[in-house]
Amino acid sequence: MAAPKPEEISFPPMDQLQGLEYCIDSNPSWGEAIALGFQHYILALGTAVMIPSFLVPLMGGTDGDKVRVVQTLLFVEGINTLLQTLFGTRLPTVIGGSYAFMVPIISIIHDTSLMSIEDNHVRFLNTMRAVQGALIVASSIQIILGYSQMWAICSRFFSPLGMVPVVALVGFGLFDRGFPVVGRCVEIGIPMLILFIAFSQYLKNFLTKQLPILERFALLISITVIWAYAHLLTASGAYKHRPELTQLNCRTDKANLISSAPWIKIPYPLQWGAPTFDAGHAFGMMAAVLVSLIESTGAYKAASRLASATPPPAHVLSRGIGWQGIGILLNGLFGTLSGSTVSVENVGLLGSTRVGSRRVIQISAGFMIFFSILGKFGALFASIPFTIFAAVYCVLFGLVASVGLSFLQFTNMNSMRNLFIVGVALFLGLSVPEYFREYTAKALHGPAHTRGGWFNDFLNTIFFSSPTVALLVAVFLDNTLDYKDSARDRGMPWWVKFRTFKGDSRNEEFYTLPFNLNRFFPPS
Repeated sequence: MAAPKPEEISFPPMDQLQGLEYCIDSNPSWGEAIALGFQHYILALGTAVMIPSFLVPLMGGTDGDKVRVVQTLLFVEGINTLLQTLFGTRLPTVIGGSYAFMVPIISIIHDTSLMSIEDNHVRFLNTMRAVQGALIVASSIQIILGYSQMWAICSRFFSPLGMVPVVALVGFGLFDRGFPVVGRCVEIGIPMLILFIAFSQYLKNFLTKQLPILERFALLISITVIWAYAHLLTASGAYKHRPELTQLNCRTDKANLISSAPWIKIPYPLQWGAPTFDAGHAFGMMAAVLVSLIESTGAYKAASRLASATPPPAHVLSRGIGWQGIGILLNGLFGTLSGSTVSVENVGLLGSTRVGSRRVIQISAGFMIFFSILGKFGALFASIPFTIFAAVYCVLFGLVASVGLSFLQFTNMNSMRNLFIVGVALFLGLSVPEYFREYTAKALHGPAHTRGGWFNDFLNTIFFSSPTVALLVAVFLDNTLDYKDSARDRGMPWWVKFRTFKGDSRNEEFYTLPFNLNRFFPPS
């Protein structure tokens, strides 16, 4: 048997992924785009409902308060997504709520001055105003780093090798929101996981009028089927005598969102009252803003590949971070109980549907705003059990992580230096946050536990984030370990042309501002 030729056992590096149907600036038909936008809206509901559902009861809020926070979060998500796709990076990314802000927000909730308030409603309002004040102050970090182009300068230290662990752990780092949540209600979660994989992968060649309908709308179809199945189990009394936690994760009528939601309600700034400001709260929140910045950077890199675009140039990335800071400011003004970051699950959906169109994401932003105003209708979709979303996350988070690993094609993975950096950064990126989670679960406080609450919040928030730990380790090692003689091994010859706007002619097509605004903000 003849020896295989080199081209038969290796694949040349490619700037853009193969097999994508629509890229960032190509659009499906309006009917298909609207259906895809609605699908992105449905997916964004998981995080938008989960964060307030966990935090509002801790603050003393009622189901009515929870619904208002969910509506407000979705409303601001829609605004932020439109701002980001129009004036920020212009990548097809949904800007949603972030779990990175949970540590400092929980710390604010447990502040002794707030916990001592006996009236639950007053405590809820005072806590909300304290969170708003912290978000408003902390948003200045991203605004300054973004619009001053300081983040663009920092990003010049990033290489394809250094970005592999960061982007990969944007997906892998969310493993605790995948199958561990599916396992809370396996009779719903497992069928959802199987059905979504079957529709999106095994039946993807099933065509209706030349449209791969099962692949393109796998999320909508599978959620509809499993949601109906879950409602049937609920109505038949299958969970009548089951433990409260099982009922909460499996029943379709435990969210109490529909009954508590108003028919029409328009969120507005300062609807909870005037924000209050505390230096300690704000400093702790700044750590979450930095984490959000790093996680979003990784997600933007993944989104650019799944939208068949070039990696965002340094100044475009910095511009996007600046607009994300404006988004966090809006979160603080409206009172969403969370800051903003790129929705990782929606980035994964770009790859699952093979549609990276910017227009689709902008349509999804319209759905967010529309259904957040029409409370009853929005609450109907928001009452989908979170276990169903967790099953989808198992696929979509993994897809984003694999996009991060795809950057390895531009590096030399026969180099022991590169193997060391990637392996150590990936392992510590998973292991350090897991240590912080386990420690907190047992001790009811993070490993950083000094008299300075703001200091504790800062360190615990930073090291709870897998992409943040990976960036600190990978970028440090990559820029200090034999860096002078390893530019080619690190993938810099491929990466360098994407650092500036004029480095690649395609950048103008993907990232130029609309309405001829580049006349006033010329690219660097």
